[in-house]
Amino acid sequence: MKILFSPSEDKSVFSPYQNVFENSLWISEKFQDRKKCVDIYNKILSDKDEKELSKLFGLKDKKEIEKFLAIESTCKTQKAVLRYTGVAYSNLKYDSLDIKAKEFIDKNVMIFSNLSGPILAGDKIPYYKLKQGENLRGFDTASHYRSIFSDDIDEWLGEDFIVDLRAAFYEKFYSIKKSYVTMKFYKSKKVLSHFAKACRGAALRALAIHKPQNVSDFEQIDFENLHIKEIKKVGLKTEYSFEIKT
Repeated sequence: MKILFSPSEDKSVFSPYQNVFENSLWISEKFQDRKKCVDIYNKILSDKDEKELSKLFGLKDKKEIEKFLAIESTCKTQKAVLRYTGVAYSNLKYDSLDIKAKEFIDKNVMIFSNLSGPILAGDKIPYYKLKQGENLRGFDTASHYRSIFSDDIDEWLGEDFIVDLRAAFYEKFYSIKKSYVTMKFYKSKKVLSHFAKACRGAALRALAIHKPQNVSDFEQIDFENLHIKEIKKVGLKTEYSFEIKT
């Protein structure tokens, strides 16, 4: 099984690893394509235009903005799955998983970083800030990474069972070209938006524990506080709608 996932804007500052950044990411030989984005990001930081930085980071507090530093080729890093600390990741509760579930996530979950593009959950990344949907001085990172890595992602997915847990925005980075499953969440017959992040994190945890290899295996999982409301197939996508149990 392979799982596609979103990053989060909230991040831990804890960076226990000293890495050569270009060697710490999936398909390191294509690092120069990632570096194009990192170089623009660094230039924006070095120019210190407070208005531009505020927009880029989605922050207004000058002291908060000043926390972010240029990304060097050798810098302190953290595993992506631990760097991101938003609602989805807090509900994943990665640290409390057993070793096999952690290893599964590290190798089989792909996260679509606004700055670095498609990375694996176990890749080590620096501390950074980039608001969802923000371009880098007109440079569209989603389109850039889509053109560079789509064939590589096709190959990585192979013939595995695919679950797409990305927020809609991150579909811009890559379009799946084979059969896959998605999950939509409802409460009181209303589709969830922000709270869906919590559901995605909890769903990722369950998937890492059970490791379904096909749709039949997937349907056997008893997702905590969820029950299947509807199954709808549209083209390559099989969409499972879940109602939150109350």
